[in-house]
Amino acid sequence: MPLRMEKPWRPLDAETVAKLPGQLGIYQIADDAGQVLYIGYAGGRSLFGLRGKLQDEVAKRRQGAAQFRVEVNMQYITRHAELLMLHRADHGVLPRDNEAEDTHGLGILNPA
Repeated sequence: MPLRMEKPWRPLDAETVAKLPGQLGIYQIADDAGQVLYIGYAGGRSLFGLRGKLQDEVAKRRQGAAQFRVEVNMQYITRHAELLMLHRADHGVLPRDNEAEDTHGLGILNPA
């Protein structure tokens, strides 16, 4: 599996999200230009998995959110942390809407 998430972007709308599986995994929310605004995950306590989490995102309507991509992954917590570290390594900061999260235990990733 590649380090960076390479899945295609899909429109963040109710119709597209309704087709998602109720599986565990991680997702990214981005603006029209593909700039990642948020990296989240659907874990064992997420009602209806990725579909439920993205339905919440549609209802929440993050400012600028226009598209999403998902990755089904049973190690969602580890993969979530990996994507956060990768984003910070690439851009120097976490995604805009992840900045308020407690990332004290987040390590440093150097994807050379």
